[in-house]
Amino acid sequence: MSGTLPPLFGLVAAGAFGAIVGSFLNVCIHRLPRGASIVWPASACPHCARELSWYENIPIVSYLALRARCRTCKGPIAIRYPLVEALTSVVFVLAWSAYGPGPLLASRLVFACALIVLFAIDLEHHLLPNVITLPGIVAGFAFSFVTEPGWAASLIGLLAGGGVLYLMAITYFWVRHEEGLGMGDPKMLAMIGAFVGWKLTLVTLMLASLTGSAVGLAMIAAGRGTLKYALPFGCFLAAGAALAATVGPALLDWYLRLL
Repeated sequence: MSGTLPPLFGLVAAGAFGAIVGSFLNVCIHRLPRGASIVWPASACPHCARELSWYENIPIVSYLALRARCRTCKGPIAIRYPLVEALTSVVFVLAWSAYGPGPLLASRLVFACALIVLFAIDLEHHLLPNVITLPGIVAGFAFSFVTEPGWAASLIGLLAGGGVLYLMAITYFWVRHEEGLGMGDPKMLAMIGAFVGWKLTLVTLMLASLTGSAVGLAMIAAGRGTLKYALPFGCFLAAGAALAATVGPALLDWYLRLL
């Protein structure tokens, strides 16, 4: 029993800490698109503006105890809050299991948190805030000096990742005279490249393009969109980057063996 208790304690602690971090990510998701501070004022109900008590800020538990309603005005609490908290908790548990303590764990957790925030904001607002992507580029490159992918692969990844989407964006604008890709997407892919290196950046772009195309075609077939419908490509980049950072090396090896 003594041999199994420490690993179990580590997983439980990682899950609990991840849920707390997820609560903070919800603050970022709600406030950053509105240009509000993420540290002040304290959390409040978005409907009646009443400041929340500490027991109303317990990740996941408070949402269930309050039955998804504000205690005062009975306004609905968005399902995003427990979903982000639960997802972040699971990510922390899986990362702890896969990497253990060390620089790679820290790098992957910072990366995952950035992806979660960018995914949620882009899904709701079609926006990829510079306050996440630009510091993310710096953080990813800084981590590369002490862990994978190494500084050279990171530098190539951030330059190539940002450059490819930037060229696509300006080419589309030059040909069609309208914006087809926001400037946030190149910065996001540059951030991804800084964290995972140029090889997995290509995997990310491939996965994002395939899934984005599939979703777009499905929406057109269902009559819910047109060829000009603006899909939040940052969401597909986030999902593709998450897959690339975890199963990307195996996927890349499989693809190269086919060639």
